[in-house]
Amino acid sequence: MNQAHPLSSWAKLFLLALVWGSSFWLIKTGLQTFTPTEVAALRLAAAAACLAPFALVRIRRVRKHQWPVLLSVGMTGSLLPAFLFALAQTQIDSGVTGALNALTPLFTLIIGALIFRQVVTGPTVVGLFVGFFGTLLLVLMNASGELALNGYALFVVIATVCYGANVNLIRTFLPDQSPLTITGVSLLMVLPVACLYLLGPAEIMPKLTDAQAWGSLVAVIILGVVGTALALILFNHLVQVASTVFASSVTYLIPVVAMTLGVLDGEMIGVWQITGMGLILLGVWLANRKTLATAGVTPVASEPGQQPGQERTVK
Repeated sequence: MNQAHPLSSWAKLFLLALVWGSSFWLIKTGLQTFTPTEVAALRLAAAAACLAPFALVRIRRVRKHQWPVLLSVGMTGSLLPAFLFALAQTQIDSGVTGALNALTPLFTLIIGALIFRQVVTGPTVVGLFVGFFGTLLLVLMNASGELALNGYALFVVIATVCYGANVNLIRTFLPDQSPLTITGVSLLMVLPVACLYLLGPAEIMPKLTDAQAWGSLVAVIILGVVGTALALILFNHLVQVASTVFASSVTYLIPVVAMTLGVLDGEMIGVWQITGMGLILLGVWLANRKTLATAGVTPVASEPGQQPGQERTVK
């Protein structure tokens, strides 16, 4: 990272890391009252409602052939990960979830190479293997250092695969659309799914008779509005005033924030989990360092529900 960046840019970077890193704790708080599907639906509805005014005025900018792509982006970038992360955190700690979320740039590269025929270099392959080994540690080892397969961690891995597919869809088929248009319109397209669930099987109102439930509801709304909508605007602003390379460093800060908040909330973080997180971050750095240094493009994807990979090229 360039030390020449002003203090204000550094402050925005750390604020963004704090917002996205705390998303996992907010999910955990929401799950104290609501089911995973209720948390996911509420968050999607809150994010879509926040961006709806911006999305509605940008609908005319979308070309006819881009509508199926935007629906796919809404599914892989918002809808599926929202439910997968909430389901995963019923059985795994928020800190571990935050660490596993750092796999997104690696799956972005894998999917880009396998499906979209992007070139993969030697350092990228090394980074992928290092990150994969770190993932195995988080999936197979518990905080006590005992071998214990946690299948729920695989839901997070699947969510990061969705994010990786989402990034490549945006890069390939939506290069002429702004991140705000992509995010707002794609959220509007999946909003009916969330609304149908909230108006149907969900039992939100009966649960609000409990005082604790209101705290959970506020946490989920903050997750949608601040953690998804406003954080995206802040990220795009940071890209404009600094650079994509500088903004991409938030990828390395988010797991640290997530694990710190988890420990403060009473979660146990063992040496094997710290090692696994470190290997994932090392793998992300190894896999991306050449691309970032030469192209100035960031394959950032950080927060569950945030549209990842909405990058700009430094000119």
